[in-house]
Amino acid sequence: MEFTVRAARITDIDKFVALSGERIGARGSGTALDAADLLRQLVYLPHASVLVAERRREIVGGAILAIRPSVRAGGYVGTIDLLVVSPSADADDVTESLLEEALRSAANKGCASVEAPRPDDPTERARWERQGFDELGPLMGRVLAPAGAGGRRAR
Repeated sequence: MEFTVRAARITDIDKFVALSGERIGARGSGTALDAADLLRQLVYLPHASVLVAERRREIVGGAILAIRPSVRAGGYVGTIDLLVVSPSADADDVTESLLEEALRSAANKGCASVEAPRPDDPTERARWERQGFDELGPLMGRVLAPAGAGGRRAR
């Protein structure tokens, strides 16, 4: 079934938090409400992208990309802090689409690379590897080509 990936709106945040379940509510010492408040702020910040995958007005996935400067990386690094997919959606298609949009957003914001926590599940890890991510200890990472440089991937 078709879906679209787009930037999240304030009205999407409660659905995103519900879809994320314990993965978002258990972070830090806060509650799910604290996570929702933070996400509402991230929607408006230029150094973050909150993305949702939507099918028939239903949120079936989401991703959070945060941008930080890194002297070691020689520029900005994007971190995909969270990527979730509804059990009712095709995990391969939704993950692929969310990662493609997060990578495009990171390249447009000047990131030299993107990293993410390494998934424990081998099937999920394989989805990330198909998008060019490599294992880097507890993280997975991918070097980006500058925005507008026709190639998919720079090494």
